[in-house]
Amino acid sequence: MSEKLPDRTIDDPAALSGDVYVQRFSVPFEYPVHFTRRVFHPRNALLADVLDRLGEGRRHRAAVFVDQGLADANGLLVNQVKEYFHEHPAQMELAGAVNLLPGGPAVKSDYGAVREVLWTIGNLHLDRQSFVIAVGGGSLLDTVGFAASVAHRGLRLIRVPSTTLAQNDAGVGVKNGMDEHGQKNFLGTFAPPFAVVCDFDLLRTLPWEHWIAGAAEAFKVAVIKDAEFLDFLCTHAKDLRGRDESVMEQLVRRCAVLHLEHIRTGGDPFEFGSARPLDFGHWAAHRLEVLSGRRLSHGQAVAVGIALDTTYAAGRGMIAPAERDRVLDAMDACGLPTWTATLAVRTDEGELAVLEGIEQFREHLGGRLNVTLPAGLGHKTEVHHMDAAGIGAAVEFLARRAPTRETP
Repeated sequence: MSEKLPDRTIDDPAALSGDVYVQRFSVPFEYPVHFTRRVFHPRNALLADVLDRLGEGRRHRAAVFVDQGLADANGLLVNQVKEYFHEHPAQMELAGAVNLLPGGPAVKSDYGAVREVLWTIGNLHLDRQSFVIAVGGGSLLDTVGFAASVAHRGLRLIRVPSTTLAQNDAGVGVKNGMDEHGQKNFLGTFAPPFAVVCDFDLLRTLPWEHWIAGAAEAFKVAVIKDAEFLDFLCTHAKDLRGRDESVMEQLVRRCAVLHLEHIRTGGDPFEFGSARPLDFGHWAAHRLEVLSGRRLSHGQAVAVGIALDTTYAAGRGMIAPAERDRVLDAMDACGLPTWTATLAVRTDEGELAVLEGIEQFREHLGGRLNVTLPAGLGHKTEVHHMDAAGIGAAVEFLARRAPTRETP
């Protein structure tokens, strides 16, 4: 005979308080980041091996999406991708055609591109153990990665970043983002890739602007985390400007490793907290991109954002003026902008328009404002308030430096 559970009414305090079951579990994530050359050469088995890195011993179906700009600059690329699949039939099957999508910042607000990826996944009947391979710059990787993360709640994504900025930052992380509501990355998911394959040869056809953009992210992480890396950047600034491939490869590797180490050891890979140290300079950068009507690239905006926050930190006594000048001079020497007229744009009320980026940044992080600033070069601190007068003084300082320097 079973025991009857007691009835509870709304008048019973126990009924109102209810029961709680605390669910707690952790899921380990692991993905390799490879550096190679000629990733689609038939004799380079790396990509085929990556698809089968779990040892499943079967033929893997994959849809491939390539940045249109990259395909235009590398006329043989699409055929090389097709031939690569043909040469590795035991491990991989090309699902459908090689798909070309526009790259560049505009695609991050193009939901037609997202739908195209989703429809392709659906029409090809790809399942959650199928692969999506994205080949291109950071914007293309974000767009394809976002679509892949929501189709069937997540397909296996392999990124093949093709720009310096994507190889040393955007392409090796655990998130994606789409622009909306006048804000960078307003939409997005945390979705670690299955693997990342960086091909240095893909960097050779980059226009100058995209070649040097990766150096902005390198300065970002060096100024707040790695004084030795900053020494390297200052020493080799002119080599970077001269497109020294060996120096750029060292920069890309070190910067990528620093980002990976932070994700792994920082204690908050999915950013549930309010601090985001690897977004040094980004509160201003994201706003500048929007204010410029996307005329400023992400790399250019980040460079100016770093210059602004470095100058602000010097004005607050967090670094010495000589340290500020060392960073700004090195960025100038390698060809990164430290000023843009967009910094001086004002609202109808007469306020610097870039200041709107502070609250947008806080909303994006959640909780109280946390802005990372240098506390001595190679070290960082978090501040919870940015003084408008101090930012204005930093803008004026950078404007005074600008007449003798190239500005976007």
